Amino acid sequence: MAGRVRRGPGLAALCRGALLTPVVLPALLASGCAGLPGEASLVPEIGSYRKAGGYPSLAPLVRAVAPAVVNVSVEAEIAVEDHPYYRDPDFRRFMRRHDMPIPRKGERQSRQSVGAGLIVDPAKGYVLTNGHVIEDSREITVSLKDQQSFLARLVGRDPQSDLALVQIPAVAVKPLVFADSDRLEVGDFVLAVGNPFGIGQSVSSGIVSALDRQGVGDDGLGELIQTDASINPGNSGGPLVNLAGEVVGINIALIGPSGGNVGIGFAIPSNRAREAVERVLASR
Repeated sequence: MAGRVRRGPGLAALCRGALLTPVVLPALLASGCAGLPGEASLVPEIGSYRKAGGYPSLAPLVRAVAPAVVNVSVEAEIAVEDHPYYRDPDFRRFMRRHDMPIPRKGERQSRQSVGAGLIVDPAKGYVLTNGHVIEDSREITVSLKDQQSFLARLVGRDPQSDLALVQIPAVAVKPLVFADSDRLEVGDFVLAVGNPFGIGQSVSSGIVSALDRQGVGDDGLGELIQTDASINPGNSGGPLVNLAGEVVGINIALIGPSGGNVGIGFAIPSNRAREAVERVLASR
């Protein structure tokens, strides 16, 4: 990739051996080390991690990454469940008394949901997101960082990974590079970009907490990246990026007793995401 920088052995050794205390960590960020040993790659626009005032900041990294990340809004149609409450006479009388509609079995209702996505081919308008984000979709709207919105069409889904590809018109956005997720290590710094709770594009930071997590959810998603970067409902489909601005994963799930973030989120490794895109396009 253009802008690759090979670190000298002295800096690489420093990155591997430094204790990441509150004093040392800002210095490493300011130097461009990013906490990764050996060779690291920098998005050309990022340049230095030091702000004009002399303090370290990830703002240049966020500016480089954010335009390729989109918000996904979905209007879906789902079948009404035949819940036992709906068959209970007393419950039905209660609902009628309060002018509440009683769904009938087989009836379909509208449901709205939100998520995030990543532009993987601007010229063709391909956007990668989670399959569960666009499930049962009747209408998919993709919104860019610059507030442009487009109706999207579903290109295809990859059930093996719970990933899906949708398409919008061509856009002038620089795509992000997919890193080799096999090179990830526990402790690597990452950012999660998404649309938590539908409030708009947001960025959170953390580290890779664990690798090869299995048994998450009921979908048998296989080996996942665990991170403590905040992932909430609405982050699904957004990228997990390293401090070189490369995609290392696609955010997909969280564990939280209240449905919100408690520091245990999960992402599909970038190598598997890349394979999923190839499968979807090959099946067209």
